[in-house]
Amino acid sequence: MTGRIAARRAARRRKAEQRPEALRRLVPQALVVAFLAGGTTAFVADDKAIRLTVDGKERTLHTFADDVTELLADEGVDVGAHDVVAPGRTTALTSGDEIAVRYGRPVRLTLDGQRRQVWTTERTVAGALRQLGVRAEGAYVSVSRSRRIERHGLDLDVRTERSVTVMADGRRRTIRTNAATVGEAVDAAGVRLRGQDTTSVPARSFPRDGQTITVMRVTGGKEVREEIVPFATERIDDPALFQGTEVVTQAGEPGMRRVTYALRTVNGVKQKPRRAGAETVREPRTQMIRVGTRPLPSSVAGADTLNWSSLAACESGGRPAATDATGTYGGLYQFDTQTWQSLGGSGHPQDAPAAEQTYRAKKLYVRRGTSPWPHCGPRLHG
Repeated sequence: MTGRIAARRAARRRKAEQRPEALRRLVPQALVVAFLAGGTTAFVADDKAIRLTVDGKERTLHTFADDVTELLADEGVDVGAHDVVAPGRTTALTSGDEIAVRYGRPVRLTLDGQRRQVWTTERTVAGALRQLGVRAEGAYVSVSRSRRIERHGLDLDVRTERSVTVMADGRRRTIRTNAATVGEAVDAAGVRLRGQDTTSVPARSFPRDGQTITVMRVTGGKEVREEIVPFATERIDDPALFQGTEVVTQAGEPGMRRVTYALRTVNGVKQKPRRAGAETVREPRTQMIRVGTRPLPSSVAGADTLNWSSLAACESGGRPAATDATGTYGGLYQFDTQTWQSLGGSGHPQDAPAAEQTYRAKKLYVRRGTSPWPHCGPRLHG
């Protein structure tokens, strides 16, 4: 295309250079012919008078160009994808035509919080708003509407007027606003936030058209509570103790902590307390337990053949965890704690397995016969 245009330009230059001499030869001949023939002859040339307006600047020129594209190329007018040429670039030219070129200008537009780049052929902000279809009545515009938009474009922030409803203190307030944030819209509605007051949507968010914003009146305080911290239990295997036997070597002790809770009331309704912090007053003490792993013997010479189940039924109803009303005696055979421990038992008899209780009862029989069970002892031989 560029080569064809250059060739046309060169041809027109040669044609223009030859025209003066050709005219000097043709004019006398034309006059003679006209005089002899008694008529007139029209002399037609390719020269056209065109009015060209580029970005609002108008001038009239003469051209031999055949169409709009060729004319713009001859005049050094570069046009891009966002520029507008009227009439179209392939339109053929005739003398008296008017050609207009309007350059596109980039506008980095933030409209109601949404940023994008658009193009306009308008030269002022007001014209660009109209061309882009932005409802400007009541809108906030970051620059003067009469400001000229240069070819390199500009940054433009526009917030259109929107309808927003603010609910506060039992009242509904509907306003039209171009506020940039929910907080500004609430303020424009004549509602003041105090202390811990907040809104149903973030105060820094953009208020949308038709949005309802609820103001929450918040009051609050603090409450300190002392809470128990449970102790942990550590169990240690002990081969010196019979299986099923457990001995507490260190009693556990719960700890104490002081917990601070934030109290909150929203529009008169109490909210669930929120934990705000904690301070340890006393650390819990771990409970230590020795757990027997030694296999328990079951045989005691001189006592294995006796009727121990009958004795247990008589003494405790056959219940290993039984205790008397005073708490002095416990287990299948109603040992007192001192006797139990003298036989090698640990803790309380009612806490030991049934097999261990029977084993130690046999040992007691070997030592003292049936005397520990004056009422039920005869059953051993029944």
